[in-house]
Amino acid sequence: MRVQPVPGVSVNVDADGYLEVVAEPSGPAGRFRCGPVGTAMWIALRQHDGDVAAAADLLSALWCTDPANTRADLDIWIEELRDAGLVRTAPCGACP
Repeated sequence: MRVQPVPGVSVNVDADGYLEVVAEPSGPAGRFRCGPVGTAMWIALRQHDGDVAAAADLLSALWCTDPANTRADLDIWIEELRDAGLVRTAPCGACP
């Protein structure tokens, strides 16, 4: 699965590491704010062009956590962003 921001979404990370994802006025109505863990998830997804499996593997290695648990947490977080209308998911032929 690949996750991409919907068109019209802007992202800001403040000095304390808090991420804010906001839909522009012409985009879908949504706003999402999260702490440094969510910020790390966002960065990992963007570094891997939205490839959820690759992002989860990276985070699992960095955090020394069980890969399955990390993937489950990432999937839940992505669903929250999707429910807010800020990201879209698509199958990926190259993704596991």
